[in-house]
Amino acid sequence: MGRDPPVVTVTPPRPAVDAPAGPAGGGPGPVARVLRAVPVPLALIVMIALAGVVLGRVYADPLLTRLTAGAAVGSVLVSVATRRLPSWLVAPLSVAALAGWALLSLRLAAAHAALPGGLGEVAADAARNAIPRLLTAMIPVEPAPDTVLVPVVAAWLAGLAAAEVALRAGRVLLGYLPPVLLYAGALYVVGPNAGPAVGPTVLFAAVAAIGLAAPGGRADPAGADPVAGLAPAVRAAVRLRLVAAGAAGVAVVVALAALLAPVVAGQVDDRPVDPRRYVEPPQVESLDENPLIRISGWALNPDQKLLDVRTEAGATQAGPPRIRLAVLSDYDGVTWRVGATYRNAGRILPAAEPAGGTATDPVRQEITVADLTGRLLPAVPTPREVSGARVAYDPATGTLIRPEGLAPGLRYTVASVREQPDVNLLSTANVPAGDAVARVLRVADGAPEQMRRLATQLAEENGAPYARGAAIADFLAEHYRVTADAPSGHAYPNLAFFLFGPRNGGGQRGTSEQFAASFAVLGRLAGLPTRVVVGFEPKADGPVRAADAYAWPEVLFEGVGWVPFDPMPRPDEEPRPVEEDFRPKPEDPPPSEVPAPTVEPTATPPAAAAPDPRGGQAGPGTPVLVGGGAGGLVLLLGALLLTLAALRRNLTRSRLAQGDPGRRIAGAWRELTDALRLAGHPAGADLTAAEVAAFARRTLAEAQAADGGPADVTADRPGGAVDELAGLLNQVGFAPGSVTTEQAERAATLAGGYVSALRGARARWRRLLWRVHPGPLRWHR
Repeated sequence: MGRDPPVVTVTPPRPAVDAPAGPAGGGPGPVARVLRAVPVPLALIVMIALAGVVLGRVYADPLLTRLTAGAAVGSVLVSVATRRLPSWLVAPLSVAALAGWALLSLRLAAAHAALPGGLGEVAADAARNAIPRLLTAMIPVEPAPDTVLVPVVAAWLAGLAAAEVALRAGRVLLGYLPPVLLYAGALYVVGPNAGPAVGPTVLFAAVAAIGLAAPGGRADPAGADPVAGLAPAVRAAVRLRLVAAGAAGVAVVVALAALLAPVVAGQVDDRPVDPRRYVEPPQVESLDENPLIRISGWALNPDQKLLDVRTEAGATQAGPPRIRLAVLSDYDGVTWRVGATYRNAGRILPAAEPAGGTATDPVRQEITVADLTGRLLPAVPTPREVSGARVAYDPATGTLIRPEGLAPGLRYTVASVREQPDVNLLSTANVPAGDAVARVLRVADGAPEQMRRLATQLAEENGAPYARGAAIADFLAEHYRVTADAPSGHAYPNLAFFLFGPRNGGGQRGTSEQFAASFAVLGRLAGLPTRVVVGFEPKADGPVRAADAYAWPEVLFEGVGWVPFDPMPRPDEEPRPVEEDFRPKPEDPPPSEVPAPTVEPTATPPAAAAPDPRGGQAGPGTPVLVGGGAGGLVLLLGALLLTLAALRRNLTRSRLAQGDPGRRIAGAWRELTDALRLAGHPAGADLTAAEVAAFARRTLAEAQAADGGPADVTADRPGGAVDELAGLLNQVGFAPGSVTTEQAERAATLAGGYVSALRGARARWRRLLWRVHPGPLRWHR
């Protein structure tokens, strides 16, 4: 009863010595968690940004590198910020952010390239043409909307995929795959256009290794050994297996390194493949491939307004400088062609150092397009900056095109550097030789012998290259006449007729087309590298009309560059006869050198004819002779007409049914042009196929109207179907081998329908004469 109550002793808890100091008493603090989470996202950002650094080496300035770095940061941070959201929601949010960054990038690039138009127009154009323009752009590439869109989008998508795999799924090594592919793609696009990317590649590998070595964000808070709870024997076996697996992995890596190292080392010095070789650069239209043939058409319409030019800097007292449209370096004996390789360029064009001793003048012009068509963009040589129009540039010739084509009202500004070679160096300058200039020295097969002899004569009398060029120019200027109505053409037969044809028969006269082409061919025959240039020579600022169109030749000299020559006659000089300074060698010996025929004496004189015993009374009478002669003439005429009709049928059959499809389509076109000549309306030799088709439609409509019938010009009737035939002919000329047998049969049907319609609109007796007219048998021969 007197017992004391029990005493309860409370012992305070002892603090855990090994417990980490954290908010929950066992987990890492906020700083520790941040440090664990940073290395992998940072590694992904740096790896993707390095891909932009590698690609930026072929760009003109660092804008692309900055934009791709921004895409890397934005894509990875979006994934980090949305890590606690469901995975299906991350992709739409990231794509929305991508759209915003892409629009901002396009706006910055458009402002940098000074491109006209609103953001929507620029974005739509970049989306349509980004990939082809990126692979056809000139090196160095100017950052523009269409050349930055693909790298920016690719960098963002690589960051999104890498962050989701490495951070959300915790598979860091697999998450490296998108940045590695992006980096490899950047190296492939750069190709041989930049030096080896050794520094960025080493840094790329180092950053990847750091990301793998850093502790992941999902570390075990307790930091316990994963096999700590196993029995000692089991724990030892598991650890042994882990060591064996690690050793096997190291052995496999070493074996692969030893096997692949020689192969990789052998590829170090190889030239990388340029992907641009697989992409066709912008092309000129068929009309622009040989603009030399447009000279005669412009000469016949001298008042046609082609351009409007305002020279802001560089004009001289002699007026605005000469404007260049195209450079023609290739000649096959029939046609001079541009043959240039155009690459998409930005506002700033690559500059080439002028030859030593060459003076340069800056020229700045504002040009507005009027009636000039095609894609060739006129500019004073050599252009350095173009604003107001998207252009493609050929650095070998210094010429421009607008891939979208010219349009009335197009206004652009060109800043050029006009080169003026030192004339004191020309008299002693030599001309280059070798493979580098073989293109401008090539003489096509079939050069007329008279042209060869004339070139030889002028070269023998003038030894120095510049003296040879001056002699050819003086010969042309002194012996030939300029006329606006000369027919177009600069094939070997055309040039031979221009140089040696009879003056009273249309020879020895032409436009600047024949003068420039003749100089270029004679120059090559004399060993000079030549080319033909087409452009304009305006008399003053303001409208540039068709009368200002002009073609001139140029010769390449070592240490000087391309030098223009002027073979045009002086307006106040009367041309001298060609025979005064050049007399072709006769093909046959003169009559005095032809040996007289010898007559062998006969053994016995011929016997005299015996007198007719009938006294000449048995011959046929005069009426019989007259009737027989008349009948014979009728039979002969009938046989001739039947022969002509048969020959005409055979000619038509051979044109339309024999040969390959291209030859049959060309034959159908000849049937059409022959029909126009038979109708008394021959098509001009200087007209293109489309112009001939328009002329044929008008001719048929006028003939049918004169005959009292309706005009037959709809697309499904003969008058309108000539446009389709003209298109087939252009396809044969500019895409040989692409036409089919069905197209050839279609061409024969179109030509036959048009010929029948045009013949049916003629008078009855003219229809009969049409079938036996001998003209088509000798035309086109």
